[in-house]
This record gives sequence, structure tokens and C-alpha cells, in this order.
Amino acid sequence: MCGRGDFLRRNARLAVTGALAGAANGFFGAGGGLFLVPLFTKWCGMEEKQAFATSVAVIFPLCALSAAVYYVRGGLPVSSSLGYLLGGAAGGVLAGRIFERLRTLWLRRAFALLILYGGIRAVLLL
Repeated sequence: MCGRGDFLRRNARLAVTGALAGAANGFFGAGGGLFLVPLFTKWCGMEEKQAFATSVAVIFPLCALSAAVYYVRGGLPVSSSLGYLLGGAAGGVLAGRIFERLRTLWLRRAFALLILYGGIRAVLLL
């Protein structure tokens, strides 16, 4: 059984993790998972597959909130976004079906490659 201090410390860690993900989403339009997966595993003690799945569950409402803010401020072209939404939904369904079959090692490698690719693009396109 967890003591009150452990409960508060864990919830504080989860809140800080969520705040970092929300800030990344707000600043960059996405990217909260960059913070969530490593912090869920290392700081919050989640198993890796659970961290990946929880990251997706957390990112969805954060992305919806960020999209709403961009929409209200006139920065979201809804008509040109619908195609991406449909493709993203199809990709999400497909990835969700494959997720259970993948070993954690391959998920970790794919995540690392995605972060590396994004970092290289960010540096080279400045």
C-alpha cells in the first residue's frame, strides 16, 4: 500500500509530465509524446508498452485542445486538415492492431528513429 507522500509525489510527477506534454503540443502543435514516453517509463515507473499506450491516450485530448485553440485564433485551416485526419485515423487503427504484436525493443527503436528524424529536420530546416 502506498503512503500519502508516495501518492502525492506520484501525482506531482504525472502532473509535471502532463504539463510538459501540453506545452510541447501548444508550442509545436504536437510532440507531447516526446516527453511522455520517457518520463512515464523512467520517472513514473510504467512499463514501456503501457507508456506508449498511455501516451496516445493523453495526446489525443491534448491535440484536440491545441486544435481548438488554433481554430479559435484563426490558425487552423479545417478544410485542408480533413484529409490528414482521415489518413491519421486509418494509420492509428492499423498501428493499434500491430502494437500488441511488436516487441518493446522494436517500439523503442522506432520511437528513437522518429525523434532522431525530427531533430535532424528541425536543425537542417532552420
